[in-house]
Amino acid sequence: MRKVLLPALGSFTLGLDAYVMAGLLPAIADDTGTTVALAGQLVTVFTLAYALSAPLFASLLAGRPPRAVLITALAVFTVANGLTALAPAFALLLAARVVAGAGAGLYSALSTAAASAMVPPERRGRALALVMGGMSTGTVLGVPLGVLLAEHTGWRATLWLVTALGAVALAGLVLLLPPLPPSPQVPVRERLAAMADRSVAAVTGVSFLAAVASLGLYTYLAPVLESAGGIHGVTPYLWAWGLGGVLGSLAAGPFVDRTGRAAALVTAVLALVVGAQALLPLVAPAPLAAGLALVVWGAGGWALQVPQQHRLLEARPDRGPVVLALNNSALYLGSAVGSALGGLALSAGLDPGALPWAAAAVAALGLAAHAGAAGRGATVTEPRPTAPLPSTLGDHEHS
Repeated sequence: MRKVLLPALGSFTLGLDAYVMAGLLPAIADDTGTTVALAGQLVTVFTLAYALSAPLFASLLAGRPPRAVLITALAVFTVANGLTALAPAFALLLAARVVAGAGAGLYSALSTAAASAMVPPERRGRALALVMGGMSTGTVLGVPLGVLLAEHTGWRATLWLVTALGAVALAGLVLLLPPLPPSPQVPVRERLAAMADRSVAAVTGVSFLAAVASLGLYTYLAPVLESAGGIHGVTPYLWAWGLGGVLGSLAAGPFVDRTGRAAALVTAVLALVVGAQALLPLVAPAPLAAGLALVVWGAGGWALQVPQQHRLLEARPDRGPVVLALNNSALYLGSAVGSALGGLALSAGLDPGALPWAAAAVAALGLAAHAGAAGRGATVTEPRPTAPLPSTLGDHEHS
């Protein structure tokens, strides 16, 4: 499992970059003369580019050496974060976030598929959890430190921190990542067929709704806590959400490996997310209760993707990287939609303290969709004949 730490190292930096912006939005809005709702679109464009990059570049770069593409993706991500730190105007900030999101999405797709291919099937859950744990650890350790750094030296210093960490991860991959075996090119019609597969659509649809609820709300956590609880120092609450994420993502893999009950775990974690988000505005004035709600929400939100990925690999082992990529695209498309809708709601005058209730309603819709799909037998319970799981871009897409 130690070799899986290499892709997880880059995931740590991705986790920091993807989630630190939520804590920087007020400072960025003040510095650039915009509103928090408009600054929130920095998250929207990043996650939208993240969601779309793997499906686009998977076809363009099919057949290229996966190791080289993985390293190039992380290099693009790192350089774009440096440009974000240097951007003198909001429009250039948006453009830099698009490029960073594209590099991050491509890297995430390849790193998850590579981690899955590095271990035997019976340890796949742990490998996926380790990569997800890299992202969640980047959140729990990096995001609060990044926000603290921004409070003392400005938000641009935090982006320079992300850039430096990306450079360290890039050097580690260049020096230590072993060659990854190529996989055959996948025709576009086969990629489209995977999207039309009922078992795949049932899983990715739930991932989309969960991301709208969880990642979309996280974007506006600072104004939510200020409105609902009079909280101005958001850093401890970012720690709480991130700590929950680490615990959830690392615990989910061993649970799935031991029990094989991935669908049951999806039901449980979605129920936790619904409950925690619905309670957050009510308990926000009590710091300990608010922190507990954030731990539960973070644990549920991060734990969800391990069983989701596991179910997809069971449903379509012959097209594992493709369906992992589709799920990742659904996840970050949901994040983009959630942050965009949250910004529109705030611009329309909605009290930020009411956003968690809207998010809980979307998460409940995801729970209902999951239960309905299971009741109709839309998900595959018996694995199809297994095929070697490739770890390259040509067959994969995004996880």
